[in-house]
Amino acid sequence: MSKRNVLITTAIDYPNAKPHIGHAYEKVCADFTARWFRFLGDNVHFSTGVDEHGLKIYRVAEKNRVAPQKFVDAMSENFKNMDKVLDIKYDDFIRTSEERHKKSVLAFYKKLYEKGDIYKAKYKGLYCVGCETFYTEKDIVDGKCPIHKNPVEEVEEESYFFKMAKYQKKLVEHIKKNKDFLQPESRRKEILNRLKEPLKDLSISRTSFTWGIPIPNDKKHVMYVWTDALANYLSTIDYPKEKYKKFWPAYVHHIGKDIVWHHVVIWGSLLMSAGLKLPKHIFGHGFINVKGEKMSKTTGDIVDPVEITKQFPSDAVRYSIIRETPFGEDGNFSEENLIERWNNEVVNNYGNLFYRITSFAERNFSSSPYAVLNEKDKKVLDNAVKSVLKIEKLMSKFKLKDSVEEIMNLSAETNKYFQENEPWAKIKTNRKEAEKTIYISLNLLAVITSMLNCVIPKSCGQALDILNIKPDFKSCLKLPLIKKGHKIKKTRMLFSKIEVKESFIEKESDTVEITDFQKLKIKIATIKKAVKVEGSDKLYKLEIELDNEKRQIVAGIASHYKEDDIIGKQIAVLANLKPAKIKGVESNGMLLAAEKNGRVALLVPDKKIDNGADIH
Repeated sequence: MSKRNVLITTAIDYPNAKPHIGHAYEKVCADFTARWFRFLGDNVHFSTGVDEHGLKIYRVAEKNRVAPQKFVDAMSENFKNMDKVLDIKYDDFIRTSEERHKKSVLAFYKKLYEKGDIYKAKYKGLYCVGCETFYTEKDIVDGKCPIHKNPVEEVEEESYFFKMAKYQKKLVEHIKKNKDFLQPESRRKEILNRLKEPLKDLSISRTSFTWGIPIPNDKKHVMYVWTDALANYLSTIDYPKEKYKKFWPAYVHHIGKDIVWHHVVIWGSLLMSAGLKLPKHIFGHGFINVKGEKMSKTTGDIVDPVEITKQFPSDAVRYSIIRETPFGEDGNFSEENLIERWNNEVVNNYGNLFYRITSFAERNFSSSPYAVLNEKDKKVLDNAVKSVLKIEKLMSKFKLKDSVEEIMNLSAETNKYFQENEPWAKIKTNRKEAEKTIYISLNLLAVITSMLNCVIPKSCGQALDILNIKPDFKSCLKLPLIKKGHKIKKTRMLFSKIEVKESFIEKESDTVEITDFQKLKIKIATIKKAVKVEGSDKLYKLEIELDNEKRQIVAGIASHYKEDDIIGKQIAVLANLKPAKIKGVESNGMLLAAEKNGRVALLVPDKKIDNGADIH
C-alpha cells in the first residue's frame, strides 16, 4: 500500500454556546478515522475548528453586550478544551476570523468572480438565523425552520448571487457516477431526490450586518456565512499556496446530516466553479439523543462532554460514542450504556487479557520466547491477519462501530486461545508448549492493541509502551510482530471498572455514596472442571465460566466436596480481584462460601440464572 496524502475534516462549529455531546460525537469519530489512516502509514492532515462569522454569532454577541471578535475569542476556547479532554489529535484548528482564512476565502472568491459566476440582484426569501439558510415555502413547517423549529424571518435586501443553478446537471452526474461520494446511501438518495427540483442561484452576501469578510469589489457587503465557512477546508491547507495541492481533494468531510445539502450542493457547486475537484467522500452522520430523547436546553438534558470526562475516563467516553451507534444513523447516549460497554467489553475482555498475558510473560520469561509453529499455530496468526484486513475494509467504508466490534471479537478469540492452552499449567509440565502459547498470545495482543489505540489512545498508548512496540499496519500483516528476544516493560493493571457515580445529565439528583460493599464485583459463574492442586488435600483448581469467558480460580473446598458434586454447579465469585498465586497455581477470582464449626456450604442461587449476573 503506497503512502497517501489524506485530508480528513469535521464540520466547523458555531461557538455561540458551549459544545454538547453531539459536537463530541463528530469529533471523536473523525479522530478515530484520522488515527486509523495514520496507523495505515498515510500522511494525514486532520482539521477541525469553529465558524465564527454570520448573523447568529453577531446577535448572540450583541445580546451579551460584547464585540463579536471578543465573544468568539472566548467561546472558541470551549471547543479547543473539549478536543483536549477527549484526546482529539487534530493537525489544525481553524477559526474563520483568522487572517489566514480570510486570505484563502478572498482568493477562492476571486476564482468564482473571474469565472463570471457572481452577479448582483435583489433577494427576498424566508431565512433561518439558526442554520444560516434560506428556505422555500414548501420547506417551512408551520412558519418554522424544519431543522431548528424556530420561526423563519422574511428577508429582503440587495445581494450578490452565485450561479449555483448552472452546476446542477454536472453535480447530479457526479453523485450518480461516484456512488461512494455521498454516504450513507440514505443521504445520497435524499439529495438526488431534492435535486429533481430546479436549483436556484445562491445569495452569497449581506448588508444588514458587518460581522464577516467584506466582498472585495463592494465593501458594504459581507460574505454569506456558508460561502465563507465552507472554504475553511481549503484555508486549513493554505489555499492558494502550493501546499493545498498536496492534500486536495479532501479524502472525507465528516458532517452532520442537517448540513449535507450545504456540503454537497453548495460546496460542490462552488468547487466546480473554482475549477477544483470535489472531495472523495462526504459522510453525513446522524444525531445523538440522550436517554432516547432529543437534547433540549428547555428540559435541561444537554450533555457537556467536558463535564463527562470529570466523572469518566476519556477513553470510556470515546469508546461508548463510537461503539454505541452505527455511523450514519441516529444514536443514543447514556451513562448506563457507557458504563456497561466499558466494564463488559473493554475491562473484562481486553483489559483482563492484556494483564493476564503480560504478567505471565513477565513472571516466566526475561524476553519473548522462541517457538517452532506448526500449521495449527500458524492458522491462529493467519486468522488474526484476516481480522486486520477485514477491519481495514470496514474502515474504508466508514463502518466505525463494526470495526470496533471486530477488534473486540479478536480480543475475545485471544482470550479463548489463552484459556484453552493453559500456559500456567504447561509451564510446569511442557515448557516448550507454554513458550509457544505466550509467543502467539503476545503477537495477538500486539495486533489488538495497535488497532484499539485508534479508539482509546490514552489507555492503549500505555499498553503499547509496556509491549514496547509502535502501532504499524504493515507489521500487523506480517506476523510475528513480536519476535524472539523482544523485551516487554514492567506491566501493570491499566483498566478498572467504572463504579457508581453521579449522573452528568440529571444535575439535580443526589450523589450516590460508594460503599465498601459496592466496590466488590460479585457475579454468578458455573464450574466446568475441578482438579485437585498437586500437593494439597484442600485445594481445587476450578475452571469456571463467567461473562462468556473461562477463568481459573483456586478454592479450598476439596475436603468438603467431591469433583462430581460441584461440576456444573453455579456459584458466587468475587470477580474483580487481581490475579494471585496459591501453591504456585494462578487464581483469577475467589469462590464465596459460608463456614461455621468446620462445616462449609457454597453460596449458590436458588434457581438457574445467566453466568455473569451481578449479586447486589
